[in-house]
Amino acid sequence: MVKINYQKHLDKIINGLADSDNIPHLLLHSCCAPCSSYVLEYLSQYFRITVLYYNPNISPDEEYRKRVAEQKRLIAQLPTKHPVAFIEGEYIPQDFYNAIKGLEHIPEGGERCFACYRLRLEYTAKLAKELGADFFTTTLSISPYKNAQKLNEIADELSQTYNIKALPSDFKKKEGYKRSIQLSAEYSLYRQDYCGCVFSKRESAQKNQ
Repeated sequence: MVKINYQKHLDKIINGLADSDNIPHLLLHSCCAPCSSYVLEYLSQYFRITVLYYNPNISPDEEYRKRVAEQKRLIAQLPTKHPVAFIEGEYIPQDFYNAIKGLEHIPEGGERCFACYRLRLEYTAKLAKELGADFFTTTLSISPYKNAQKLNEIADELSQTYNIKALPSDFKKKEGYKRSIQLSAEYSLYRQDYCGCVFSKRESAQKNQ
């Protein structure tokens, strides 16, 4: 399989925006404040962003609430060229369990995670269409533990289904992940030690034993 440089595709889109007086609207799915930090700093130069916090995979409820609060705090404190708004999606954990049914035994990083990607990206694509946004994307690709190829493949498929443009992303490029760590320290952001679901929490605990 040919590896695609999604950052180059993103650079091309951004360069094309320089010829327009209109600032496009981006619906950005965020998995957490730390991962969104660099992405917001970077993309808010070129887009009006609405952050969508939709993560029904996160467990337990207290963890979810803590991450939502950190996301709101970062948006309030981070200086951006163009405005950043916030939407909290539905938090229905059963939607996550329905989406990954039969994949519970799959190790982290496999098909269970891909089903979770699709759940969150489809919600984002649908909402982007409803809002009349110009693009949608997710912060997930900034993580070295997330499959950027699969994320973009799913986003491209949903782009066709819902007739809404997917913004290509591999935000770990250009030292994006390193910058997210720096910004997390600068804003004293809560950095969790597991992705979010009960399965990732279990695997993280086993590795730390």
